[in-house]
Amino acid sequence: MQILNHLDKIKQTPIYVIEEEKLIKNCELLARIKEESKSKILLALKAFSFTRALGLLSKYLDGATSSGLWESKLAKEFMGKEIHTYSPAFKDDEIDEILFLSNHIVFNSLNQLKSYKEKALNAKVSIGLRINPEFSSAPKDLYNPCARFSRLGVLAKDLSEEDLDGVDGLHFHALCEESAQSLELVLKELDKKFKPFLKKMKWLNFGGGHHITKQGYDTKKLIELCKSYSQKYSVQIYLEPGEAVAWQCGSLVSSVLDIIENEKKIALLDTSNEAHMPDTVIMPYTSELANARIVRDDLKEGEFSYLLGGISCLAGDIMGEYAFKKELKKGDKLVFLDQAHYSIVKNTTFNGVRLPSFGFLTKDNKLEIVKTFSYEDFKRRN
Repeated sequence: MQILNHLDKIKQTPIYVIEEEKLIKNCELLARIKEESKSKILLALKAFSFTRALGLLSKYLDGATSSGLWESKLAKEFMGKEIHTYSPAFKDDEIDEILFLSNHIVFNSLNQLKSYKEKALNAKVSIGLRINPEFSSAPKDLYNPCARFSRLGVLAKDLSEEDLDGVDGLHFHALCEESAQSLELVLKELDKKFKPFLKKMKWLNFGGGHHITKQGYDTKKLIELCKSYSQKYSVQIYLEPGEAVAWQCGSLVSSVLDIIENEKKIALLDTSNEAHMPDTVIMPYTSELANARIVRDDLKEGEFSYLLGGISCLAGDIMGEYAFKKELKKGDKLVFLDQAHYSIVKNTTFNGVRLPSFGFLTKDNKLEIVKTFSYEDFKRRN
């Protein structure tokens, strides 16, 4: 873990540090899958839109998928390749610019398709429709696009062949940090419900949620599924991972501000899980910490246990309990692991907490401080 060799160079915390070498490793795997499966792979900007890295990612991936105008503009400026735009609902005052920027546009409903189809056809943008396969293995309803009452995508029972006049492709998203086996189950449901419509398409987008770069993921099965589905329906397959692109590529470095005691020792940090690591609250999970272990059992001899607490006034701003090999003291730097995806894009200034700086550790082992934030940034957001 390269970041541990550079902690003395970090003068201000908190800071996210993205490691180029790890990004390249993930991208090389994605590029191999792209080549062997003949699929196209897009970066889901909603998960990772760190501009310093987008030029690097564009060398390996086919482009980006965006959730609206601002992400489409970001993709155009920093990647310059294919741009696919999907939103649950587009706005009248943004649709023209979105169509100008996009290669594909995916509509969420038949109402939206009807409203903007002529504009899209005139702009010569490939039109897609999001569908709901009504099946998902997502671990939590918050992340389940196919849950009951979902607003995302059209059900098979509500779709007719006439509805798809002018539509080139179908898009679904039914996964969350899941395996190729989960994708296989979704595709079986897709066959049952949407087969007549799939035969008329030019492309099919498998969405995101594929945990491709996680150790143990069955890349061979993913390649086989992409190839077989492409051949079966004569369609171009797209994948749009976000988390998988930046998986295990970044850290959040924080400093100890104080240590207090209330039955247990509590270390107060200059970061916040509520503001800076929101997925640890939403999902929820406990982030791994460099040179420490999450306490799930009795302490071992020579270990020192601390609850790690954030700087906000939210009572539940607690990262978890960790065991260290030496006692903590004010000024110590702690490194929370895997904090690239869904951290930078979701962080907030809740409670007036300082936004973490952005750092980039190059493959040449040089630490760049890419961006720092000030009171003026906080003021602009309020």
